[in-house]
Amino acid sequence: MYNDLKARDKAVNWHPYTQMKTANEIIPIVRGEGAYLYDANGKRYIDAVSSWWVTLHGHAHPHIAKRVSEQLLKLEQVIFAGFTHEPAIQLSEQLLHLLPANQQKVFYTDNGSTAVEVALKMCVQYAYNHGLKKTKILAFENAYHGDTFGAMSVSSRSKWTEPFGDLLFEVIYIETPTKNNFERTKAIIEEHRNELACFIYEPLVQGAAGMLMHEPEDLDRLMQYCRSKEILMIQDEIFVGFGRTGRLFAADHLAEKPDIMCFSKGLTGGTFPLGLTTCSQEIYEAFYADDPYKTLFHGHSFTANPLACTAALASLELLLSEETQYDIQRICKEHEQFVAEVDSHPKIKRLRQCGTILAIELQIEENSSYFNQQYAYLYTHFLNEGIILRPLGNILYLVPPYCLSSVDLHFIYHTIKKVLDPSQIH
Repeated sequence: MYNDLKARDKAVNWHPYTQMKTANEIIPIVRGEGAYLYDANGKRYIDAVSSWWVTLHGHAHPHIAKRVSEQLLKLEQVIFAGFTHEPAIQLSEQLLHLLPANQQKVFYTDNGSTAVEVALKMCVQYAYNHGLKKTKILAFENAYHGDTFGAMSVSSRSKWTEPFGDLLFEVIYIETPTKNNFERTKAIIEEHRNELACFIYEPLVQGAAGMLMHEPEDLDRLMQYCRSKEILMIQDEIFVGFGRTGRLFAADHLAEKPDIMCFSKGLTGGTFPLGLTTCSQEIYEAFYADDPYKTLFHGHSFTANPLACTAALASLELLLSEETQYDIQRICKEHEQFVAEVDSHPKIKRLRQCGTILAIELQIEENSSYFNQQYAYLYTHFLNEGIILRPLGNILYLVPPYCLSSVDLHFIYHTIKKVLDPSQIH
């Protein structure tokens, strides 16, 4: 069965972020349970990256499955233009109750990139609907916001985006905020302020860049300055939302409030694709008009799919439970203890932690990009140990499901320590 699935997959499928000619052999997964995935040979893997950061509560969670199954017998899909349904209404009500008070409306999409696309269109058209032309975007260096054209445009320019360089719109890049660079950043913003439609940013943690982190007070200062210059702010919580930072949202670490927020990944607990963009009443009212051309012309066939919304509601119930909140804090504390143990190791260049997110930057001589050979060695080594980790170049990181046991977490730590032994590094 194992080899048959591999052969059939190779004949028909093209996998993401994969050079198909040189990639490792694909692993057929047939079952998931809790923090584990099982391949067609019965081998068990600990899913230490939550299957690309989405699976909050583990795989095939019975509570989510039961709720989705019940919804499937009631309503599986309905067009969201001109119609609505209880799961979408309830999910919007509950999320808005948890978000900063200025977030008043929800626009549904179906993944993180499209949530960002909507946010960008809201900001550009917000200016347009007020008779202004503002088409430049402010973003962080090393940003990543998705792979569709708008989201790619506001992400860092790299070899990944090079084929599309002439097609991407203009972005003004600034450093992530520190006390030392604030004055330089203010000068850049002041120079372009009249052309800026918005500032988009990953709060506290830049995930795809290698789990790069900045401090809440520094981001607050930058947000306050943008507010003083009337620059709209898009807070991309696609990765960091739903408990990853140790609090429900990165917004809970901040005093300042964004105008727009983007969510996906953990939104449904990894059960269904779903994205959403929330905004302030001020943003919404710029489109609320008798003029039909002030409409936000955006939509997707599966916008606010009832099954996905139901999964999100069930996941939110689990997230807010005492058990999950305890597990989040347990993982945070165990990460902190591990950091203290290995902090001075000569093979570690830098350690970074924010809540349940842990990054270990290894000290290596070769280029530390995604394309170095260390990635292939590390990825394969952990797979052989029954652990799914996808290093970002020379950066090992953990983004575990909250149900991951302390026993399994310490097994991962132990395996990392073995990799750090000089005799294990090739």
